[in-house]
Amino acid sequence: MESFIFLGMNLNMWIVLLTILVVFGLMLFTKLPGDYVFMGSLVVFAVTGVLPVKDALSSFGSESVVMTGTLFVIIAGLVYSGVLQWIVKYCLGTPKTYSKALLRLMLPVSMMSSMLSNTTVVALFLKAVQMWAKRLNIAPSKLLIPLSYASGLGGILTLIGSPTNLVIAGFYADDTGQSLGLFTPTVVGLLCLAVGILSMLALSRLLPVRKSQEDALENVSDYTVELMVPTECPHVGKTVEEAGLYNVEGGHIIEIIRFDHEIISPVSKDEFIFGGDRLIFSGDVARILELKKTHQLVNATHHVFSLKEVEGNRRLQMANVKFTSSLVGKRMRDTDFEESNDVVVVAVAREGERIQDSPREVVLEKGDTLLLECSPSFLKRQEGYASDLQLFDSEKVPNIGSKTVLSALIMLAMILLSSFNVLPLMSSCFLAAFAMIITHCCSIKQARDSIDWSILMIFAGSVCMGMAIERVGLAKLLADNLLALAGNSPFWVLTCICVCGVVLSEFVSNTAAAAILYPVAYETALVMNVNPLTFCIGLLISVSLCFASPIGSPTHMLVYGPGGYRFSDFMRIGIFMNIIMLIATLVFTPLVFPF
Repeated sequence: MESFIFLGMNLNMWIVLLTILVVFGLMLFTKLPGDYVFMGSLVVFAVTGVLPVKDALSSFGSESVVMTGTLFVIIAGLVYSGVLQWIVKYCLGTPKTYSKALLRLMLPVSMMSSMLSNTTVVALFLKAVQMWAKRLNIAPSKLLIPLSYASGLGGILTLIGSPTNLVIAGFYADDTGQSLGLFTPTVVGLLCLAVGILSMLALSRLLPVRKSQEDALENVSDYTVELMVPTECPHVGKTVEEAGLYNVEGGHIIEIIRFDHEIISPVSKDEFIFGGDRLIFSGDVARILELKKTHQLVNATHHVFSLKEVEGNRRLQMANVKFTSSLVGKRMRDTDFEESNDVVVVAVAREGERIQDSPREVVLEKGDTLLLECSPSFLKRQEGYASDLQLFDSEKVPNIGSKTVLSALIMLAMILLSSFNVLPLMSSCFLAAFAMIITHCCSIKQARDSIDWSILMIFAGSVCMGMAIERVGLAKLLADNLLALAGNSPFWVLTCICVCGVVLSEFVSNTAAAAILYPVAYETALVMNVNPLTFCIGLLISVSLCFASPIGSPTHMLVYGPGGYRFSDFMRIGIFMNIIMLIATLVFTPLVFPF
């Protein structure tokens, strides 16, 4: 393998480079889950001999992967004991102006995100911010992008603020033998956070005023119709399909309520119709009402559905179509999603407006919001929809009790133990996770369910990729080319690294961007004989600066549907934020960590 040389690169280098390109292509242009893609790259490196199998598999036991898993358990303890929900409920207040509202939102969100998963923080704040916006008479779209941006800015304040920080810290520890402290990036992070919040205040006029998807779907009776089957109707005794009522012009049947109050939902084509049945249709109200003439149905005495009151054991649940969902580009009628998950799609909203057509006929797009009628069991079993839908959180705030205080103290102890070097950060996290379980702040099942194994797989694959880039000499080659491009100026090299970090993070995961760029940054620092920590911190911050695209961060996707946003809304303000924050990173990083 070493004897093969083409364009100055041996066979192992080409295998790694082509694998990186394939990973990028799959993540950009396909809907394959990231964990599949990165595990595939790990297999390629092991099978081709780029890395020994033992070394490839050692990535699963890397410090960043293991510590991320323990943080999931710690967050579960805080969530199930009510600490985070209590903070969300009481920290927003009643500001008098929009600018003060932005500050009241971004400061606590960024502080919480410095210690917790950004996605968890945004998910917890999402419903509260929507209700808060209504109370303040502010469009939710003016607050939800700042909510997402604040979580990203908070993630650069500490080493555990973002899992990607841990990946970079793990690389740095392996290369130098020195572990980064919990608050190593804090000074630069705080300076960048201040610039970010001030920039958000200055650019807030670029935020759109959009009607939220939830507002568009709030009044269910506006787009469902209830008709009754009179006893003399000629369709009594026929199946729904035989009567021509399964898929009707402009809508479809979503539920049958029998005279004995039995509720049938979803409705199959073979369901028989009886006199006195109440048929619930969803779709274009005016066109559905024509069934009174064409099928000899009559108006029901009252409308059954409302968003706040649902009959029987069924409930209404809103959900966003994920950007990576297999439902994108499909009509619901062409899938088995409703049948396999025991749900009915009642309505679809896009960009803050409800689509008038029958929900089953709508070609779904990324970020669409669906109103589902489902059973309580649907909410508990995630395997059927987790890859396609993001459910809106509607949990109530738990009452404060002894476990609330206990879990907060456990988190505080973890921070103090690692901050004062009583225990290494990894040991502190292990101890905190164990304490959350033995004190019953979360159960063993809750702890196990809280771990996002797909994220851990992505991180393991990223660590393996970084290892391969370094082992085959590709990092050294790219570092030499970077020096040829940027000259011998450490500042221009840092600029190139940070620009690449920002651009890559807009299109692929920031973990992937970090895994590819870190080995290059470290090798460049060695060649130039400068402080590698400067490039390390610059990269750590730059890969978190993904503001211009809703696919740049999972938190952007969380707020995309509820805010009624369009893709261009993120670009309009995000490009300016990227430029400003990039400049701030390039100014503050060398000041705090000189070359």
